[in-house]
Amino acid sequence: MARSVYITSAETGAVKSIVALGLVEALKRKYERVGIFRPVLRRDSGSDHVLDLLKSRDTIEAVREVRIGVTYGELHADQDAALVKILERYNAFRRLCDVVVVEGTDYTDLPGGSELALNANIAANLGTPMVLVLAGSGRAANQLQVSAKLAMETIALNHGTVIGVVANRCGPDQLDAVRTNLAALDVPAAAIPDSHTVLAPSLGAICRAVGGTLVSGSEESFGREVQDIAIGAQEVEHVLSSLKAGSVVITPADRIGVLLGLASTSEDDAFPPLAGLIVGGNHPIDPALMKRAGELSADLPIITTPLDTLSAAAAASHVHGRFDLASQQRVDGVVELFQESVDASKFLDAIDSYANTVQTPSAFQAALLERAKADIRHIVLPEGEDDRILKAAARVLELGASKVSILGTETDLKARASALGLDLSGANIVDPADPDLIDRFAEELAKIRASKGMTKDKAMDIMKGSHTFFATMMVHLGIADGMVSGACHTTADTIRPAFQIIKTAPGVEIVSSVFLMALADRVLVFGDCAVNPNPTPSQLASIAISSAQTAAAFGVEPRVAMISYSTGTSGMGPDVDAVTEATEIAQKAAPDLALDGPLQYDAAVVESVAASKRPGSPVAGKATVLIFPDLNTGNAVYKAVQRSAGALAIGPVLQGLGKPVNDLSRGALVEDIVNTVIITACQAQ
Repeated sequence: MARSVYITSAETGAVKSIVALGLVEALKRKYERVGIFRPVLRRDSGSDHVLDLLKSRDTIEAVREVRIGVTYGELHADQDAALVKILERYNAFRRLCDVVVVEGTDYTDLPGGSELALNANIAANLGTPMVLVLAGSGRAANQLQVSAKLAMETIALNHGTVIGVVANRCGPDQLDAVRTNLAALDVPAAAIPDSHTVLAPSLGAICRAVGGTLVSGSEESFGREVQDIAIGAQEVEHVLSSLKAGSVVITPADRIGVLLGLASTSEDDAFPPLAGLIVGGNHPIDPALMKRAGELSADLPIITTPLDTLSAAAAASHVHGRFDLASQQRVDGVVELFQESVDASKFLDAIDSYANTVQTPSAFQAALLERAKADIRHIVLPEGEDDRILKAAARVLELGASKVSILGTETDLKARASALGLDLSGANIVDPADPDLIDRFAEELAKIRASKGMTKDKAMDIMKGSHTFFATMMVHLGIADGMVSGACHTTADTIRPAFQIIKTAPGVEIVSSVFLMALADRVLVFGDCAVNPNPTPSQLASIAISSAQTAAAFGVEPRVAMISYSTGTSGMGPDVDAVTEATEIAQKAAPDLALDGPLQYDAAVVESVAASKRPGSPVAGKATVLIFPDLNTGNAVYKAVQRSAGALAIGPVLQGLGKPVNDLSRGALVEDIVNTVIITACQAQ
């Protein structure tokens, strides 16, 4: 998996592209394939300055379209859908790279606090650590430290992780103090000085900032780089003595001597060449004097502004330039400035050592989809009469998550799909009234259930009357790899055929279920919440081991907590004794499994509680698999967490069968059905 880093800023004016470019160049010395990704753009076509600049410096041959996620318009329309799209595109691009530099949004379309939270949320979904860039211009060192802490708190609340902080465009006299203050943040930190050499604003940008009007000279001069802002409020000889090449002088309108003096000396090689002259204030200027100034120097652009001198100087000082592809010298200057100011090795070490512990619901679903697509399976859906099933099947096919068979007559299903605007051309439609299949399936069922008195005639009646039996037989005979049912059938209708035909996997005592509970920042596995009302200690141990295996199969490291109303030996009673016995049985059966119990729920998932109630436990405080003592408890807890914590509950996922069969809630949404099909496809692998 490619390593990655997400560059974000806490406000406007940070010019985070300097940091992004510097890190790209540093990473290129360590990795062969360094790529740039932009999660959000203002528009999906046309130029994007940041993307155009950075992709010219990376080492990935990829077109612009694969490097971008969504537009602000898509983000505003449906943020959840936009995050899914960003994640899908990022994962596709990441496969081309050894390391990805993600540059976040530009504070152009959302309030500042909202935009920082958005960037943290995107980074958490991508599983990418963040480097925070602060705007250092005009700010004291202690102010930057406070800003960094507040920004890091916002990022943490949105499940992001900051691994480095850079204060950019700092005043030269503040650099040491800034570095000292940022060092207290316990992450790699750096301060980059402000540099007009690499970020000189254009005269045109300054003209716009002061609300100016060009009254003498050509607009072609607006492309000039401004290296310094000077105030011409003294006598002309004092102003001339303080000028630098590329200066813009801002002078009050009543300083006629300064105006004429600067105009007369602007073409004299003995004086530094000026970028322009701004005349401020509301005092009227004699047109003849202005004409004379223009005659003295046709090359000196003169701009008037209604602002007074100090206000104009303040507005001009806040304008920063940008580096672009047209100026290789400026780009090289940015890289050199970064290298001189930042110990890049500390940031690269932080990127390399970062271990993502956050898994958002979107990231978990994306991981499941990637897993399903890696080894395509074939899932049968027996309830073709339900529109939700047809919609889900179309979505699964669109995602490329699995092959799909749907039970129903071809004429009816195609007509209904057309009415719903669905593309089911990739689905395999199986007629459950097909006499050849019914005969074949009935003969197999009679053979399987012969010891239970099953005859061919009885089996024929079952196959004609039950789509779930028909579909289960498809799985048993290898025509399909798994089945999903329950949208319009009971749990018993779905599970009974599986018990009779597919049966349990070797070594499994009992078929059970889990829910995959995707919380805001992690995934927990709850079992058994749907199948077994009152398991014995031996059955509970079997459920724990099966649940751990299911967790591992879906990328969740299993740490199993046997849940009770008591932790350790703090409580007594038959219910606690049953959990204790189940724990001992499971530990003997799977000695390498991290498993502990009895544990109360809070001791299982809250580290501070675990430290006092169960110190030294390999599971307490960090459990990922929670096994409840009975169905009543498990079902109540899963629904409470789902509704109160806003968790995405995927399931129930049946476990312990020889081949995967999964049950749906009759109130299942299309998204629920899609998730269950993907889960079943993964199980079938």
